[in-house]
Formats: sequence, structure tokens, C-alpha cells
Amino acid sequence: MSVWSINGGMALLDGAFRREPVHLSNGVITASEPGSARRFDAEGLLVLPGIVDLHGDAQERQLQPRPGVPMPTLPALRDSEAQLLAAGITTAFLGITLSWEPGLRSMATWRAILDTLAATRDERGVDLRVHLRFEADNLDAVDEALQRIAAGEVHLLAFNDHTPSIECKLASDSAGAKYAERAGVALPVMRQLAEQAMARRPGIAAARARLVEAAGTAGIPMASHDDSSVEDRRAFRALGVRICEFPMAEAVAAEARMAGEAVVMGAPNVVRGGSHLGWAGAAELAERGLVTVLASDYVWPALPQAAFKLVERGRLDLAAAWALISANPAAAAGLGDRGVIRPGLRGDLVLMDARRQAPVATFCAGRLCWVSASGAGRIGG
Repeated sequence: MSVWSINGGMALLDGAFRREPVHLSNGVITASEPGSARRFDAEGLLVLPGIVDLHGDAQERQLQPRPGVPMPTLPALRDSEAQLLAAGITTAFLGITLSWEPGLRSMATWRAILDTLAATRDERGVDLRVHLRFEADNLDAVDEALQRIAAGEVHLLAFNDHTPSIECKLASDSAGAKYAERAGVALPVMRQLAEQAMARRPGIAAARARLVEAAGTAGIPMASHDDSSVEDRRAFRALGVRICEFPMAEAVAAEARMAGEAVVMGAPNVVRGGSHLGWAGAAELAERGLVTVLASDYVWPALPQAAFKLVERGRLDLAAAWALISANPAAAAGLGDRGVIRPGLRGDLVLMDARRQAPVATFCAGRLCWVSASGAGRIGG
């Protein structure tokens, strides 16, 4: 196991930055320097908790770099991990959509990803976890989802309901082509599949109840996705769903926060200055305490960029902004062993060049798993 002493940097400790060394041994942070430690010169760098990404599906671009053009799962996930490490992400919940759609979000793709994750567990640095995004009317997949949850292969269950909006877009040849190409079928076939899915909607409540029970038994957190109204949030709360993902209106986020629930929005929303769908602005809601977690959504490097963007806006300091991508998502996921720098916790760190707003090195469970070209020269004996 790697043993490290990271010296000279400004470390985020107990909500403040202090010029103190951080030591790693046996996969965890230690209070004192272990013997025979290798040294990393962090002079001029920030030493921060590793980023915890609660919701990201950028791996879909490696799995299908062009619409309808799949790539093998193993190299796609290896490429995804390399990108995660370069973004300073040490824990990543891969958003895997289990839908009635063929192709990228199909049962076959779901199984291929989970099988590959199981086969490569020992070779990874990033703690890759499965965020099951279950499409509401995919009733044929309920038993599969229940089995995977019971087997411990799912770490976060989210309730999606995209079928109505997909069916609406399929009515347009131009808008529908996107979904048909992603699924690898002709547009008339995609329309027929959507119609069949919509016909199953009376069975959603019973299927959802089974999934909720399974998640409760397994002890995994649950999220509702794209809540459009306060009533939606309250209905999911009644089921025990305590994470509000991408609320579509400010009132929904406010409702969740009044109940002490985690509210997740996208880091790209912050970096771009607003939602690409015209929904609520994540930066302002975070500054007002209505958003507690930022997730990569579809761009992994947006996470550290968003933290610095919030600082530039002048309402949050870096400690508070960084909590949105480290301590808060860890807490929402029930991961009490990470998200802050403290002796006894996992040795997950990212060393950042604040001037360039770029990672220089990423440590996962005490191991140096990625280092930039400039950072390589900082490693001592």
C-alpha cells in the first residue's frame, strides 16, 4: 500500500485552509507522517478532498461516441476512469439508464456495464458505483433491477420518467431522429416502442413500490429525477426518497430543503451560466442554500470548474463551494468515510492549481492514481 506525505500545500481542514501536511497510509489519512513515506511537493497548490460525483453519465459518450455506433464496454469504461481521475473525481456514481429503449440505454448495455465493472474492480483507482436510473414504465426490467439491488451491485436508485417527453419529441421527424439513432432503430420502430411503453403506465405504481422496498432492504439511497412540482416531491418523500435530482422549478428545491433533503443540480449549469433546457439556475440556488450538491451530469471536468466559478461570483468561499462537490454528495449518498480531509477517512485527495483551476494530482484510497505532466516533477523519494 502506498505511503505518502503531501507537504507545502494549503489543505482544506475543518472548513478552512491551513498550510499543513497531509499524510496517507494503508489507504487512509493519518494524523502523523508514516515511516518511509514518499513525498509530494504541494507548494503553491490546494490540497482538497477528492470529488464525489453523485450523478454523471458522460460514459455514454465512450460507449456510443456517435449515434448508433457502439464501442466495446471495457475500453469505454477505462477511458471514462481516466477522464474522471483527470477531473479530480475519486468517487463516481455512473448514471446508467435502464430503459425500454434499445441500444445505449437497453438491458443489454446495462448488463455489459455491470459485468465489466465486476470484472475490473481490482484494477481501478476511482471508486466506481452504479447509479441505476430506472425508467418508470420499463416494467419488463423490474425483476432484473431487484436482483441487482439485492446482490449489492446498485448503490443509488433513481426514479426516471422520460417516456412522455420522448413520445412527444418522436412526433417530430427531426427531434425524434435523435432518439431513434441512439437506440439504433428506425424512427417508426421507435415510435411503436414508445407507444407500447406508454400503454404500461398503469403498472408504474406497483413496480415502484417493489423497487422502493428492495432499496430499503439493501440500505441504498433513492433519488427522484426531474420533479416538476411540489406534489411530485411530496409523493416521492412519502416513499422514502430523500434526494431531489434536478428539480424543474425553484419551489420544488425549496420544498426539498424545508424537509432537510439533498437537492442535486448540474455543474455544467453553473459553468455555462444557466441550464441548457431553460430551467432554474444552479449557481443562484446554490448560493441561497437551495442546492446542496453539484453533479457532473454530462461533463466531468465541470465539477471543479463549477466550484471556482461560484467563488468568482463572490457569494461563496472555496470551502463552501467545494463542499457542494465533496462533503455534501458524500453525505447524501451515506458515505461517511470520505468527502473531507480527516484522519481515519479514505485517502481521497485532489491537488489543485488554483490559478489554472486545474487538477495536478489525484489520490484514491491513498494511492497516487493520476498526475499531470507538471505534477510529475513534484514527486520525491
